[in-house]
Amino acid sequence: ASNDALGKSILKELQDDGVDTSYMTVADGGNSPFTYIIVDNQTKTRTCIHTPGYPPMKPEELTKENLFAALHGVEMVYFDVRLHETALLVAEEASQRKIPILVDAEKKREGLDDLLNFASYVVCSAKFPQAWTGASSTPVALVHMLLRLPNLKFVIVTRGEKGCLMLERSMTDASETEETDVEDLLESLEQKVDLSSSMAKCVASKSNLRISADGVGSMSGRLIMGTAEDIPSEELIDTTGAGDAFIGAVLYGLCTGMPVEKMLPFAAQVAACSCRALGARTGLPHLTDPRLSL
Repeated sequence: ASNDALGKSILKELQDDGVDTSYMTVADGGNSPFTYIIVDNQTKTRTCIHTPGYPPMKPEELTKENLFAALHGVEMVYFDVRLHETALLVAEEASQRKIPILVDAEKKREGLDDLLNFASYVVCSAKFPQAWTGASSTPVALVHMLLRLPNLKFVIVTRGEKGCLMLERSMTDASETEETDVEDLLESLEQKVDLSSSMAKCVASKSNLRISADGVGSMSGRLIMGTAEDIPSEELIDTTGAGDAFIGAVLYGLCTGMPVEKMLPFAAQVAACSCRALGARTGLPHLTDPRLSL
């Protein structure tokens, strides 16, 4: 952020939410980033017009003193792949301290590959896995990602109203186990979903399977499918920020040791709550909200 009126407003909003902003670097002069969002009430779609901040943050503006202090006692580091050169410095230090890293891979960006090499967890958009790997389908792409990124514990791909798909690496090797094709595995999970309930659910394969993908290879793990909450059309107002809300809930789940089978439906509920009001933050629930099942 810059020290303009918008930047001061951003800092105050974070502070009001209890966020420690003492390590944030504020540019002297310039403008803070902002986005206009146009929501179509009839089609339930949105158009975002983004204005990036200026001047962009330079890696040398992040002092070692601030970096070390900011990472002290941290349980998780999150990157959205903006300001990738500075982010890489933080990732390198976090990795040395064995702090888990979650990367939000919305689309291919400059510096993304470098950050993914440090990632413990990845949450990505529906089109990203195939775009990044060139695989024939999303399930095959997920296998490709875990084979290509050995530090990765799991990858989640969000699929909008279809929910999400997660491929989790096993801690033990299942190389002696008979291989199961990942696309067949997904089909079997889809057949187990209870369509009679509107609530978000989670269906998981057996643990420690040898999951294979044609032309890619195989890995040890399990496949988990999470459904989205079925939101009545009259309650669906604005999907802006639903993905961010989902990722925030995943971060909360990881930091609190929440089992995957509970974390994915919880994240889907939080995302659904964010769709029931205008704006990326308006209407987001507190953890005591009766709409959430903790």
